[in-house]
Amino acid sequence: MWDTIIITPFINVLLLIYSLVGNFGIAIILFTILIRLVTHPLTVKQLKGAQAMQDLQTDKRYLEMQKKYKDNKEKLAQEQMKLYQELGISPFSSCLPTLIQFPIIIGLYQSIIRSLANTPIELLNLTRQIYPGLLKVAELVPLNSKFLWMDLGQPERLYLPFLSFGIPVLAIVVVTTSFMQSKLMQPPTAPGNEQAAVMGNMMTIYMPVLMGYMALSLASGLALYFTASSVVGILQYALLGRLDWKNLLPSRGSGETKK
Repeated sequence: MWDTIIITPFINVLLLIYSLVGNFGIAIILFTILIRLVTHPLTVKQLKGAQAMQDLQTDKRYLEMQKKYKDNKEKLAQEQMKLYQELGISPFSSCLPTLIQFPIIIGLYQSIIRSLANTPIELLNLTRQIYPGLLKVAELVPLNSKFLWMDLGQPERLYLPFLSFGIPVLAIVVVTTSFMQSKLMQPPTAPGNEQAAVMGNMMTIYMPVLMGYMALSLASGLALYFTASSVVGILQYALLGRLDWKNLLPSRGSGETKK
């Protein structure tokens, strides 16, 4: 089921783009843009959900129930759900794009590895996953896995003549761009909502570190996807007018509310 729904379509789309541009790195970048376009409605829904939850923090009814039921968590949760339904708010809507991102990441990694087909057995398995009416394996393999200084099927390192070790340039770029994306897109929290501020700070640190670790240890094709996705995401939010550039300033706390 996983191969049928995720891996096989990903492989075919990647190879179709590759057959048109002749470069696997560019194919991954174009695939990233395609994924962003397809999930754009979910991104808009995420923005609306985040804004609705933000506005809720200052709603008089919400604040009153926080005081009234502060010692009864079960009743507070029930009243909150009633208010969510009344206002048409889903507390999970802002998480949808993030949740969808994980199977895409796993699927893309497996698709890259399988598409490169480094052994006869892997090549045989690849031929079974390609749609016959769409692509011809003989015209595609072996794939050119080189992009700039990288082998997209291997972890990325930049080796310089005067250094005895490789520099994980792309992993550094992944951490930087994903951190910028998290900070720029982080909505302000309401005054006194310290828990939300702490959670926001944790996410802006942990997610870039996790993605950086994956970029460091897994195929560089995945790291290229991370980088392209962060850059496209920042541009996407900028076009929607939702970026808060002040969040990048050290003096600007993530829990500070916009004036």
